[in-house]
Amino acid sequence: MAIQILLAEDEVIVREGVKVLLEHAGFRVIAEVSDGREAVAQAKTLHPDVAVLDLAMPNMNGLSAARGIGRASPTTRTILLTSRKEEQQVLEALLAGIKGYVLKSQATADLIQAIEEVVKGHTYLSPGISQVVVEAYAGKRQIPEDPLTLREKQVLQLIAEGKTTKEVAHLLGVSVKTAEFHRTRLMAKLDVHESASLVRYAIRRGLIQP
Repeated sequence: MAIQILLAEDEVIVREGVKVLLEHAGFRVIAEVSDGREAVAQAKTLHPDVAVLDLAMPNMNGLSAARGIGRASPTTRTILLTSRKEEQQVLEALLAGIKGYVLKSQATADLIQAIEEVVKGHTYLSPGISQVVVEAYAGKRQIPEDPLTLREKQVLQLIAEGKTTKEVAHLLGVSVKTAEFHRTRLMAKLDVHESASLVRYAIRRGLIQP
């Protein structure tokens, strides 16, 4: 039986290209979505073998989606497809439960191999990423402590995307008062006082595309 794939990518052209690549390799793409929230919802319903996730997606980024999929469908292996290869980004992904980390610049060859490896229970890193992890391990470096909670990071992404407090509350299923509390708290933690600074921080953390 063909390996079943959930594909999450907000750029339609990229998503269609990846789909063609996967189906040509013999995999079965059972769902295509454009943001992390849809990815979690589809994984909960369909329980695919593998979820291929773009890092920077609207409403919920790939790392948050990977955590959500891990809870909603524990048997689904997650692969992050991204152009970012900063050490902190890679280590955060591994801690989030990502089983494959594939650079978009190497996706044609690497993605197929990554899927085949993760369904066997292995972890796959693109060659350029492997060196990053080895150097971090050799230097015994740890990820700097994140000052934000998971909920605050979700609020941060939505604000950086231009959502109003009311829209943030609706998307997260909380009251407007609660959404405003999270906004105020994360701004205090980051010592910023305007939305532009939040946007810059979100870009640096890979939560949104510049």
